[in-house]
Amino acid sequence: MASGELARLIDVELDASIGRSTPDIEHERAVAIFDLLEENSFRPAGDEQGPYRLRLALIDSKLVLTISNHDGAEVATHVLSLTPLRRIVKDYYLVCESYYQAIRSATPSHIEAIDMGRRGLHDEGSQTLMDRLSGKVEMDFHTARRLFTLICVLHWRG
Repeated sequence: MASGELARLIDVELDASIGRSTPDIEHERAVAIFDLLEENSFRPAGDEQGPYRLRLALIDSKLVLTISNHDGAEVATHVLSLTPLRRIVKDYYLVCESYYQAIRSATPSHIEAIDMGRRGLHDEGSQTLMDRLSGKVEMDFHTARRLFTLICVLHWRG
C-alpha cells in the first residue's frame, strides 16, 4: 500500500444528483465528510498516485464513486448497488430512533443495550461496504465505518 500520506482521501464531493436537503441534514453530511477526511486510509486497488479525491453520486439507486488523484486526474469509477445495504441502513435508522427516544426516559442499561445494537448494525454495514468494494478500493475498517456513516446520512430524510 502507498505510504499513509498518499493512501488517503483529501477531498469528498457530493454530486448534484444527491440533491440538497434541510439545514440539519446538510450539517450532518458536512460532519460525516469532515470525520472521513480527518482520519482515513483509502486507495484504489493497484494505484500509488494518491492522495485521492472522491466524488459521490446517486444514479438509479446506485452509488457512483469517482476517484481521482490529487491533481484531479480520474483514477477509477465504481458503481455500487445499494441494495445489499438497504436493509442495514433501514434497521440502523430504526435503532437510532429507538436510541434517541430511550435517552429521554429509559434506564442506563436499556440505553446501553440499544447502543450496542446500533454499533453492531454500523459494523455490519461497514463490513458489507468493505466486502462490496473488495478488490476495487483498499481501506481500513475505521474508514469503512466513516464512509458507511456518510452513505447513511445521504439517505436520511430527517
